Amino acid sequence: MGAGIAQACAQSGYRTIVREVNDTSCDKARAAIEKSFDKAIERGKATVDAKADALAHLEFTTDIGALANAGIIIEAVVESLDVKRQLFAELDARCPAETIFASNTSSLTITEIAAATKRADRFVGLHFFNPVPVMTLVEVVRALRTSDATVDRAVAFAKSLGKEPILAKDNSGFVVNLLLVPYMIDAIRALESGIASIADIDTGMRLGAGHPMGPFTLLDFVGLDTVYKIAEIMFTEYREARYAPPPLLKRMVLAGWYGKKSGMGFYNYAVTPPVPNDLGI
Repeated sequence: MGAGIAQACAQSGYRTIVREVNDTSCDKARAAIEKSFDKAIERGKATVDAKADALAHLEFTTDIGALANAGIIIEAVVESLDVKRQLFAELDARCPAETIFASNTSSLTITEIAAATKRADRFVGLHFFNPVPVMTLVEVVRALRTSDATVDRAVAFAKSLGKEPILAKDNSGFVVNLLLVPYMIDAIRALESGIASIADIDTGMRLGAGHPMGPFTLLDFVGLDTVYKIAEIMFTEYREARYAPPPLLKRMVLAGWYGKKSGMGFYNYAVTPPVPNDLGI
């Protein structure tokens, strides 16, 4: 997500500093951006010159001090409240008053994260969707103390990236995940109950509901570990059963079956095209 956000900023003409925790992560981020551009060039969606121009706007560093003069800082670290708070507390001490802080969190509330800083009025949610260079939606999340000026700047910034911003209140899951997570969880429960197979549930939602991909393909794409973490956070927030991670999801995460990124999830990606995983259900 971080690499995708950086690419979107750089190709829109912004000088963009990507701060990673080590040099290996910096190299991976740059490689991901170059690979994304190469795919876009192959499809006629970008040019070689556009790639070169965007890369010229990018800087990769492990030094958090390099962000001290940024106009806006967008955090896309692990979905951990403690990690995010620690990061923003350090940034708050380094950055001038006019710097806007934004979190790309998908399930934590902005108020919880902003509490680690002294600029709650200049703290906003900017939730992008993966893959960022392709997906046009950005949720602009207003917390209780976020100022009108900060929201206006965040909306204008999202539009300057060619994105379509929507406004959301500071509730866990915002708009999309508030509705999407129960849908994915319900698909897993339907599979656990033996209602239909992985392939047939996916086909049913693609052809019957017009979705571009079925829920199990989507789960594998997002990452089962990511969905599990989001569901746990949302269940803790709302205490509603529809957000509770199903036992099958927990077992798959414990087995290291995270989906496409690990090569095995609800589908087996060791073969082409991927085939449904035999889960013994």
